[in-house]
Order: sequence, then C-alpha cells, then structure tokens
Amino acid sequence: MDTVSRYFLELSYFGSPFHGWQIQENAETVQGHIESALSTFFRSKCSIQGSGRTDTGVHASFQVAHFDSAQTFNKEKLIKGLNGILPREIAIHSIREVKPDAHARFDAIERSYLYRMVFQKSPFLEGQAWYSFAKPDFRIMNLAAQTLLRYEDFEAFSKVNTEVNHFRCQIKAAHWEQKEGQLLFHITANRFLRGMVRAIVGTLVEIGLGKRSPESMAEIIESKSRAGAGKSAPAHGLFLDRVVYPDEIYLDL
Repeated sequence: MDTVSRYFLELSYFGSPFHGWQIQENAETVQGHIESALSTFFRSKCSIQGSGRTDTGVHASFQVAHFDSAQTFNKEKLIKGLNGILPREIAIHSIREVKPDAHARFDAIERSYLYRMVFQKSPFLEGQAWYSFAKPDFRIMNLAAQTLLRYEDFEAFSKVNTEVNHFRCQIKAAHWEQKEGQLLFHITANRFLRGMVRAIVGTLVEIGLGKRSPESMAEIIESKSRAGAGKSAPAHGLFLDRVVYPDEIYLDL
C-alpha cells in the first residue's frame, strides 16, 4: 500500500474575480481552481482544506491549505506546474511536508488580517483598498480598537445565521497605522467569525468619523447584536495576511 503524505500549500490570491474561497456549484472559487489544478497535475482527484474561508472579493497575501498525496513529486516542478495551470490571480509560493494529522484549519494558532483605506484615487490600488472621501480620525479609532482586547464574545460582529458552535475569539492585537497616505488596520486573533473583520472596520470608521463615540464599542460588543454594529467595510480592502502554525507540525524544518 502506498504511503500517503500530507502537504501545506502556501499561496496568495487577488480575490475580486472569485466568489470567495470555498468551493461551490456554478461559481468560480479559489478552492475550486486549486483543486482542479492539483487534480490535473496528479491525474487523479485531489481535494484541499484551507486555513479558513474568505468571502467574495476578499484577498489573501498569505493563505495555507493542505492536501494529501501518495505520489512522489518534485516540489519545484509542482509549484511551477500549478502556477502554469492556475489563473493569474492565484499564485502558489511554497509546498511544505507536514505531519500526517496536521490540519490547515484546526492547527492554526494565529491569523492576521490587513484592511487598507485610501483617500486619494490611485489606479494602482484599484480593487485593493477602500477609497473614502472622508478621512476618519485614526487616533480615536485606535482608542476604540483597544476595547476589542478586553472581550472574547464577538457575536455582534458576526454574520447572522452562520454555522458556528460559539462566537469566542481571542484578539491579540488590533490597531490602525498611518502610512504613505493610507490607513491600515492590523488585527490578529486565534480565529475569526464570518464577516467579523469587515464589520469591525466599518464600526471603527463610523467612530472615527464622529458618528459614534469610542465608548460605544463596548456597548456594541456586549449587545451581541449585529444590528447594533456598523455597516461592513467593502470586501476589496481586506487581505488575509498571515497564518501561524506550531513548528512541530512541519517535517521539512
């Protein structure tokens, strides 16, 4: 019997052309394209499991997915082959062998997202940032963002009717940064709920524009009601930026 090995794909994608990460019928998805490319390369059906889903239009500068294979292969040839098959909006960067029970979703210990806002029209950031006419006060938004670190239940920022067992997340960092005329929001947690980052960004921007007080952040979280939070920020400004795993799951260190 052939030995089946497990591998982590490290990849990135520009999410605008796709209906999110997760495979679905009659729609182009990132997962669907990668599974098709792997199946073509290996000439047998190959499925993947991502570290998490991203919604329609959301990007990833770093995403991880695992797949199993009983075939031996040259990693560089596989990377080159996959990138030759995949659309230009998806790129495979590396392939790493991991323990047979390693899981791209359940073994991730940290995930980070970046949200980008710009205030001057730029053809080079089209589809990759929220272009806003009004410039919010990032100092007030940072003050409100620190409230996130005091809580663990974020039902107020989750999409309704989502299939999760609980709404608890451990947010480890959340702050805004001014850089080259842009506002960048960085957030890191052990897990995120569907739509959570965009809802947080939208709420913080309303606070930064004076539509809500910084103190309202705590009230929103404690309400556990999505209706009380702000409007979700546009998908095209959001990037999955980092996924971290324990070193011991890798076999190629």
